Amino acid sequence: MARRCELSGKGVMSGNNVSHALNRTRRKFLPNLCNVTLISDALDRPIKFRIAASTLRTVEHRGGLDAYLLKAKDSELSDRVRLIKQEVRQALAS
Repeated sequence: MARRCELSGKGVMSGNNVSHALNRTRRKFLPNLCNVTLISDALDRPIKFRIAASTLRTVEHRGGLDAYLLKAKDSELSDRVRLIKQEVRQALAS
């Protein structure tokens, strides 16, 4: 399973450990991924995601999963979430 947030697209970043003597060694910065179940109001069902903790705060700030999906760019969403976004649009249109 990829270390990537399904909603925001946040992934692994690389950088350096820097010692007091300024020696630099490569390291990885991993996203804080959490397994969560969010409820879609439009679809009226729970959906499981693997998302970053910061994305979870953003979802709550925007007013829930449906509002987040409608405002999010398709390029940063995973393929599975893009299909869910289409389902939400269709449910809200009808």
